[in-house]
Amino acid sequence: MLACGALFIHLGQWQQGKAERKQAAQAQLEARAQRGPIAFPATLIAAPADLDALNYAPVTVRGRFETDRQFLVDNRIYQEQAGYHVITPLRIAGSDVRLLVNRGWLPASARHDQLPTISTPDGEVTLTGMTVLPGTRFFTLGKEAAPIPGQWPPLWQNLDLVRFRNAAPYPVQPLVLQLDAASPAGFARDWPRPDERWEKHWSYALQWYGFAASALLIWFFLGWRRS
Repeated sequence: MLACGALFIHLGQWQQGKAERKQAAQAQLEARAQRGPIAFPATLIAAPADLDALNYAPVTVRGRFETDRQFLVDNRIYQEQAGYHVITPLRIAGSDVRLLVNRGWLPASARHDQLPTISTPDGEVTLTGMTVLPGTRFFTLGKEAAPIPGQWPPLWQNLDLVRFRNAAPYPVQPLVLQLDAASPAGFARDWPRPDERWEKHWSYALQWYGFAASALLIWFFLGWRRS
């Protein structure tokens, strides 16, 4: 009973924590959205406090797209259709620092080996969007394809910012810009809310707490029968 009860309570707290973190992220986003977009820094962000201040923050940034290390994130679903997210590095104006820009979703063709043609502006652009700290734990469908020497891999399974920063020959910001629907050079941009599906996490938490209570009641019942 003690082992089962402790396990069920731990799992309930885990699901409850996920729901609370999602709600806190949504509250943070809404509070920062009220103050309006801020200028994204051209210098590389290093301090944890600065990183936290820009997570889920509306920003504006000016620079030029660089397509030589552009890539597509595979297996992105939008309106029940498979496709890709287009990730293009932006060289921030007046700096050698790059910022990865998620330009939105494109549909996949019937043949998976035929990647879509991506139109990208050549000149300087001013973008608006929300900067987010990408995840570091991914679900992968097998191993990534081995890179061809001298060629940048055009298709990735996940937006792995750590992998990109390790492979790129220039400094890269530790955040990703999710391009606003009103900004140019984007595709389908219907970004999920940070608190998406938080109710299900609370539901799962209540189920685990119910299992813990059931374990206690069963233990009392069996003990009463033996006595």
